[in-house]
Amino acid sequence: MGQEASKPQPGARLRVIGAGMPRTGTASFSKALEILLQGPVYHGGTQNCKGSSSNLKSWISVLEHTPIRSFEDEEFVLNGIAGLTDGYMAITSAPGFCFVPELMRLYPDAKVICTVRDAEAWDKSIDAIATASLQWYLRFVLFPLLPMRYFPRYLDALAAGRWLELYDTSGKPEKHVGMRVWQRHIQHLRDVVPPDKLVFFNVKDGWGPLCEALGCDIPKGIEFPRVNERAAMEAFAKEQVKRGFLRWALIFGIFALVIAFWRFWLI
Repeated sequence: MGQEASKPQPGARLRVIGAGMPRTGTASFSKALEILLQGPVYHGGTQNCKGSSSNLKSWISVLEHTPIRSFEDEEFVLNGIAGLTDGYMAITSAPGFCFVPELMRLYPDAKVICTVRDAEAWDKSIDAIATASLQWYLRFVLFPLLPMRYFPRYLDALAAGRWLELYDTSGKPEKHVGMRVWQRHIQHLRDVVPPDKLVFFNVKDGWGPLCEALGCDIPKGIEFPRVNERAAMEAFAKEQVKRGFLRWALIFGIFALVIAFWRFWLI
């Protein structure tokens, strides 16, 4: 997860479709793309959690039209994604990586770059985050907070829609995804992306392979960004839970005060 939500830049057009799943260095990848492409990057986790509520609400609407069953669904999904990505140079992380075919239709000249890491390490990492993010009480705790009150509904829409369609996980978007999901995602990309447009990239390899894929020079005097994505996500999650409890305490406090005044005036 990045530090702050990016703002669209008028006239910017997607040059990179980030097809890597969460927890594959997408935050570092996004920062690197911002440097190379000299423009804003739509990192899904950051935009949805730290941007305006309209981001999550728009993705929920798009996801609720998947699996695509009609021409109307197809048009709605394409128009929705076009609106969300307008003004950005690249899109990375969730849920963009689930919509590679649609993104290629909208941006046929864009390169598809899938960030990767050791599959077993990824499986353990994503499962740990899923266990925390799917706790039952989060719907209640996050409700007073914007945009996070919409996050549980977003996960539900993802689970029942495109995620289930691609990975057949019986309605589980994150928890216990297993190696099967990783393998199916890689195979899905090989099936839908022309070989000359598909690149697999490990952020540990730094500037070289990425610059080669984009046909640009390695930035002089600039180190490849290294974002501790897990630490950032954990810190953000703890902060949101704390804010949620404090907000509920304030709500109940005000309610108790109103009741107290009401009873006072009745006596």
